[in-house]
Amino acid sequence: MKRTAKIVVSVILMAAMAVSAFGCKKTEENGNTPDTKKGEGVMTYAEYSAAALDSEVTIETYIQAKQGWWENDGVGVATFYTQDADGAYFLYNMPCTSDEYDKLSVGTKIKVTGFKSEWSGEVEIIDATFVIEDGNYVAAPLDVTDKLASDDLINYQNMFVSFKGMTVEAMDDTGAAFFYSWDNSGSQGDDLYFKVSSNGQTYTFTVESYLTGSDTAVYKAVEGLSVGDTVDMEGFLYWYEGVNPHITNVTVK
Repeated sequence: MKRTAKIVVSVILMAAMAVSAFGCKKTEENGNTPDTKKGEGVMTYAEYSAAALDSEVTIETYIQAKQGWWENDGVGVATFYTQDADGAYFLYNMPCTSDEYDKLSVGTKIKVTGFKSEWSGEVEIIDATFVIEDGNYVAAPLDVTDKLASDDLINYQNMFVSFKGMTVEAMDDTGAAFFYSWDNSGSQGDDLYFKVSSNGQTYTFTVESYLTGSDTAVYKAVEGLSVGDTVDMEGFLYWYEGVNPHITNVTVK
């Protein structure tokens, strides 16, 4: 399920702040308000959502997480989770130098032009260029636990979200609480897959090793899970043939 090659630099990150449509009060309390006025030629999130696949799009957004920098045929690229006041954008393999990558810290505002694409259900922007703009915004997690079983969930794709009071389920008949890689063919350092349930429905969540590697608190927390644990979680609402959140924080209740 990986599409990226060798990661040269792996960076952890996280975010915190609610989009204005869902958490305006909290945003104001944090003193960290995103700019809702778009520049000339820049799409609103609604316009971006309505745009056809493979069409050119231009957006303004804020870095929420960096999945890592590497070289593709001699060109530096990196993948970013980003968000504005109304929605989120996944920037896949956006060309940038290592120096530019270092400057793109969490909260940084950028203007991006690229092409809207889809891969196995994940809507993303590819072949992008960017410029850094003035502004800073870090999103707080939006609780989507009660939306998990609804068709509405996809409207929050790529946003920084939280899940509350979910139960860890066994991955298979062996009673394992997690797998290294989706089919348990991996080893420590690979992606972690684990199952959690809520209201009688079970979902597979992932700790994406390019985003949060084996030395991170969330990776170690999932390695320490037991079937039956009740957990609260935060992460990015990634999609792969259905909802497949990339989890960045796990707390055992």
